[in-house]
Amino acid sequence: ENKKLIETIFASVAAGDRTLFVESLADDVTMRVTGQYSWSQTFKGKEALLRDLYGYLGTLLAEGRRTIPQRFIADGDHVVMEAVGEMRTKAGVPYNNEYCLIYRLKDGKIVEIREYCDSVLTEKILGKYPATRIPA
Repeated sequence: ENKKLIETIFASVAAGDRTLFVESLADDVTMRVTGQYSWSQTFKGKEALLRDLYGYLGTLLAEGRRTIPQRFIADGDHVVMEAVGEMRTKAGVPYNNEYCLIYRLKDGKIVEIREYCDSVLTEKILGKYPATRIPA
């Protein structure tokens, strides 16, 4: 059931529609961007995630960004998705990262996300995440 939900959500995201993804986030969702680079942090709460991560990405990336699933693996409350991004910066530079995302669901809502990606590519194309945007 959880795997099917994530597959449905990301079929929409791959088509360019993030509505179901946003609606499926729990109000108290947490997202951890893993690693030891400027983007590595935990976003706590739906509002903070949408504002501080996805909102900031919206200032850097052109319209039409897509995350395209490659594989799903499910185990109970967890669904793992391998995906590739098809994105461009507003300056037209390709940003096609590869992702491994782990979702934990509860009662049909995404309550936790863990993201693994090419951190070198992220900072090379998008730059460092601004320290002024990191909550104290």
